Amino acid sequence: MDSRPSLWWLLPFSATFLLSLMQNQQFAIAVHRPAGTTLINVSKNFYFPNFNPNLNPYKIQDMITLLGSSKISQGFIQIPDASAFTVDHPTAYRAGRAIYASPVRLFNPLTRTPGSFQTTFSFKLTAATNDGSVSGEGHGGEGGLAFIIVPDEFTVGRPGPWLGILNDVCNHYKVFYVEFDASLDPEFGDPNDDHVGVNLGSVVSFKIANIPSKANVSLHSNVVHRAWITYNGQRRRIDVHLGSDGHSKPSEPILSFSLDLSPFLQEYMFVGFSASAGKSTKIHSVLSWNFSSTTQALLRKPSARICHRNVARQVSKYTDSGYRAPPSSFMIFVAVLGLCTLALISFYCNSMRRERTDSLILLVDKKQKPTSPKKARRYTVVEVFKATRGFGKSEVLGSDFRGVLYRGTLPNGRHVAMKRYLKSSRLATRRVLQRIDEFSQINHPGLTPIRGWCCEKYETIIVFNYFPNGSLDRWLYGLGVLPWSLRFKLIKEIAEALCFLHSKGLAHGNFKTSSVFLDLNYQAVLGDYDFIFCPGEKAGPAESVASMNEDVFRFGMLVLETIAGKKTVGEGVGEKSILGFAWSMHESGEKAKVVDERVLGHCANSEQAVRVLEIGLSCTLSKNDGRPCMEEVVQLLNTQKPVPQLPPGRPAELFPKRSSSERLAGLV
Repeated sequence: MDSRPSLWWLLPFSATFLLSLMQNQQFAIAVHRPAGTTLINVSKNFYFPNFNPNLNPYKIQDMITLLGSSKISQGFIQIPDASAFTVDHPTAYRAGRAIYASPVRLFNPLTRTPGSFQTTFSFKLTAATNDGSVSGEGHGGEGGLAFIIVPDEFTVGRPGPWLGILNDVCNHYKVFYVEFDASLDPEFGDPNDDHVGVNLGSVVSFKIANIPSKANVSLHSNVVHRAWITYNGQRRRIDVHLGSDGHSKPSEPILSFSLDLSPFLQEYMFVGFSASAGKSTKIHSVLSWNFSSTTQALLRKPSARICHRNVARQVSKYTDSGYRAPPSSFMIFVAVLGLCTLALISFYCNSMRRERTDSLILLVDKKQKPTSPKKARRYTVVEVFKATRGFGKSEVLGSDFRGVLYRGTLPNGRHVAMKRYLKSSRLATRRVLQRIDEFSQINHPGLTPIRGWCCEKYETIIVFNYFPNGSLDRWLYGLGVLPWSLRFKLIKEIAEALCFLHSKGLAHGNFKTSSVFLDLNYQAVLGDYDFIFCPGEKAGPAESVASMNEDVFRFGMLVLETIAGKKTVGEGVGEKSILGFAWSMHESGEKAKVVDERVLGHCANSEQAVRVLEIGLSCTLSKNDGRPCMEEVVQLLNTQKPVPQLPPGRPAELFPKRSSSERLAGLV
């Protein structure tokens, strides 16, 4: 008998005092049957018509895990805990979670296929009173409730706009959640204080829907709401509906789009709710909850073959029968052959020991002396090999034509970034050490220091600080959307760091979005400096000036990419490139079309975005056409000083008919 509830999405919240919790784990054999295995569907269902702990407290405590400021009271879940509210200890800036205690299988690691799930729940947003009760008024100020799918049951994030989900806005936490947000946070791209958003590992929503324009409800109304969330793992599609409790499911979803959850799912995840309060004392109540999921799994069939020798061995081990299977002639032959092989290896090692004594002494001499943690040190190839797990693919952070960037783990557990340059790149050891010494003399929060190097035989490896939040290109071209206010802040920080570097007579040499990293405070940090030098190249004043001029051009390209949210491909000067598109829009007087359409609607100051675009275009000019230095760029970004007038059309050196070397030569 199938115990799954029929038409479960139509079940309204009932004020009954009986707790009916139904859960099952059922298996349905599918048609496809690989050799030795059977493909099955694994289903998980549970249903809470209410959360009354008085009638059956054992089940409630056993099935629901409460974290942070959360409580089950009056038959429903409260986040934050309203009873903890006093004048001295308000619920403002508190966060909590309510998680289903058992993990749910939502991902097939063999086929890399996400599972399907559907859930519905009724909830209400109210305001707390001074006596710890919940007010009947719906409009209580800031707040937000989220249905979450998380990898653990022990984490509670920040309060306020973080909704108790993320501990840091940049920390890549494998989490998927649908937020019902009743607060306005423009820095995170919120369109208003009444919206639904789908978030993927970030506090910035991947997709947003304006509730008043999409549904006939409002999170600020004094009613009980009901949400329906359906995800089809085979089609990779999600649908979100929102309506009033007690009414039928709306015919049109408030959000509906294609979505692959595979990168954000482990085989087993936890599902539940998370919420937080901002400046106000908003209380989020979950009154009922229904959840079901289905994933595929391979069931291994038992083998019909019986190993009689293993059975005999187990009988002799656990009984006193004394039975022993006689050794076969083949096993005797293998034993004799193994002994002969060991004897030959031992003889060879003893004969070579005397010849290797000198080389072993040299290896002992290479042992590193203790150095200051802030001073760059030399690493051996063996140390780097161990730190990167043998230069494993799982540790790769990125790559370019110069080499591959790995994440390394030192013996003390600290993570670092290790750039392994390609063997075809010629790097003079003396010049590398000189470059390291030059960067060791500077100290700026926007410039990552060099932690070490390795120059042995054909290997050249540079060690930098590791930033778990990744590089800027990951945020611009990956999941989620960076709001304009954050993009503008990053552009200014990058300009200031590059200006400081140039003021010391140094050039970056490898400036692009993938060499700009974000620290834990969401500040821009430059790294992955250039260490490649051509044969016979000298780092004289003329070469330094040329490199700094190229840095300014690359900064202009970075500004265009950051504003447009598009990546430069190849030379980046073709008609379809971001540079060609920006100049063509300048020629037609439509520069606003360059701004990323995902943030244009939420950009509080579109004129500011166009002004920054003009600064970026001026950096792509040649020196004779009026390209500014980085000091002038910083002044333009931090003041309202007029941007120098751009030429009416794209300069000749920016057309794709010229080679890369000719174009850069013309820009110097």
